[in-house]
Amino acid sequence: MARISLDCPNSLPGIPLSVLSVPMENKYKCQQCLQVLRKPVQAQCGHRFCVHCFKQLTSSGPKPCEACRQEEIYEEPISILNSSEAFPDNAAGREIASLPARCLNQGCSWTGSIKEYEAQHEGRCEFERILCEACQNLILHTEKDRHNERECEARTLNCKYCKMTFNFKEIKAHDEICLKFPMQCKDCGKKKIPREKFNDHVKSCAKSKITCPFSEVGCKSVIDNQKVTEHEHNSTMEHLRMLLPLVLSVSRTRAEASGVGEWQEDSGVGLYRDPNEGAVAITSVQPVDLEKKVNALENIVCVLNREVERSSVTLEAFAHQHRLDQEKIENLSNKVRQLERTLNMRDLQLNETEQLVRELQFCTYDGIFVWKISDFSRRRQDAVAGRAPAMFSPAFYSSKYGYKMCLRLYLNGDGTGRGTHLSLFFVVMRGKCDALLKWPFSQKVTLMLLDQNNREHIIDAFRPDVTSSSFQRPISEMNIASGCPLFCPLAKLAGKSPYLRDDTIFIKAIVDLTGL
Repeated sequence: MARISLDCPNSLPGIPLSVLSVPMENKYKCQQCLQVLRKPVQAQCGHRFCVHCFKQLTSSGPKPCEACRQEEIYEEPISILNSSEAFPDNAAGREIASLPARCLNQGCSWTGSIKEYEAQHEGRCEFERILCEACQNLILHTEKDRHNERECEARTLNCKYCKMTFNFKEIKAHDEICLKFPMQCKDCGKKKIPREKFNDHVKSCAKSKITCPFSEVGCKSVIDNQKVTEHEHNSTMEHLRMLLPLVLSVSRTRAEASGVGEWQEDSGVGLYRDPNEGAVAITSVQPVDLEKKVNALENIVCVLNREVERSSVTLEAFAHQHRLDQEKIENLSNKVRQLERTLNMRDLQLNETEQLVRELQFCTYDGIFVWKISDFSRRRQDAVAGRAPAMFSPAFYSSKYGYKMCLRLYLNGDGTGRGTHLSLFFVVMRGKCDALLKWPFSQKVTLMLLDQNNREHIIDAFRPDVTSSSFQRPISEMNIASGCPLFCPLAKLAGKSPYLRDDTIFIKAIVDLTGL
């Protein structure tokens, strides 16, 4: 007998009994997993097993057949399961493969055979629910990738800023402390500042608010970083007034500290009491040396005056530079306005060129013009709603230097044909060579709605009324249209009309050139 190949790492246990659409016969049941046999093998005792189950039973060596014991037919060595004595049961496999099957998954209506179930549907059903290994929730097989990437609460993510790996539940808390997390300065509006550099930015931000350096002496101003120097220059005198009491106080304190004992001033006479003597001696003391104090204050004032002069010179230089910058800005603004005017002129030229190209694309010079009108249904709805009741064709000519003409079409009719007919009109337009042509226009005009089966075209023709203003030499862009308000009943375009195919109609105009 053939030895069973054990090289089947992807083998599966039996097929669930509920997959069968008919009651299962006992001969198709695996004696180990008690499910429908998958890749059946037959032991020498006659019992059948799935190849997966048989490999598990005999993986540690020969085993007695429990089915034989239950049926009380156990007999050694026949009832000993041994991989070397078993063989694939292909006949049973073919019978099982032909059994009718159905899908177990709720909502799935698939049916077929066991063979088709294994080959085409098992493990691929879009209604199959599988267990997420991370969060242990049941999910649809088709939503596995989306669940793993977006929904699983236990998925791991890399912080997109510092690239460290975290659990999904922890990533939001990490954002609050991530050193690379981008922050926005509320003062200057700058974005994407890493948290680790945010404090440095606040200190150097030109628009962040700080207190004046002279706040210790009474200045209450809160100013932008970039305006500290400007504030110091503009408020020099105020800052000096705030400093003066402090300077005087310091000078007074030093003078008092330089004396010994206690002083009492009385009209220039000092009364000195020696703390080590019991008696009081009254002596005349020289006045405090005010000259030294005055000299010290004069020196301070000189220093401050020099600072004020230096600040004034700097301020004047800034003012001069500001005037130069304003002149440059004005020159640049003039250039920008000039460029804008040039650009507007180029846009006008481009629009004229595009219009000329469109005319040349559809233009003919032999008096014959075919007008293709696509997207007919939408255009007619617009006409019925009144959004675009009429449409004009591109211009065409009777010759290179001849009459310029176009067609005007009302898809929901005009005048007596409104709501019941297509109305088609012929329009004489102003051309470049009108002075060389014969007026009024008198050539026969034929208008046609083409049958796209080339059988029966709808045709209308007329000769111009030479007394009508519609055919005189145009004095405006185009004359009043003249033609056929009852050109074609709309009913002929309903259903499978030969005139309307692929939502498109074709209109043809022919101008008789006889006599030109």
